[in-house]
Amino acid sequence: MRVYLPLLLSVFLFACAPISQETRGGVDTSLTFKEVAQSPDTHNGKVVLWGGEIIQTLSQDDGSTLIEVLEWPLSWTERPRRTVSFQGKFLVLLKEPVVPSLYRRGASITVAGGIQGSVEGDKIRSVSDPTYRYPLLLSREIHVWKYHSYPYSSVPDYHETWGYSRSHGILGD
Repeated sequence: MRVYLPLLLSVFLFACAPISQETRGGVDTSLTFKEVAQSPDTHNGKVVLWGGEIIQTLSQDDGSTLIEVLEWPLSWTERPRRTVSFQGKFLVLLKEPVVPSLYRRGASITVAGGIQGSVEGDKIRSVSDPTYRYPLLLSREIHVWKYHSYPYSSVPDYHETWGYSRSHGILGD
């Protein structure tokens, strides 16, 4: 039985993860959000796994979508968890238009994407902070977490992995 326990645990963990094993295999886990935010251009092309809360979704003239995200650290289930302090904000680029109601303000998301340098806030129409330098990710996969409230309880929904996921293939696809 002891031999099977680690195997069962790893199967359970990967079954609950919102980002595919294939994409997760390319993620550079040594990079922190803080490191990338300080010098995004030096990490171009590296794939990271970040999460946070959607500030806003911006449709672009070319049909792509930018999602402005307030970064939160990820839990062991890869779900963003609010902490006392956050590290900053970032932008996610999706090469296609999205349904705005799925990517609504306040929704929690987990994103695997390639770092594309940074973008000055004043270069983007309607961004929340024109003086901020945003790290930019080109989305490979994105997962929007469902929100459930538990009346009369403070039980966290850590077991809840339902939500909306979208795979975007390899960078540039």
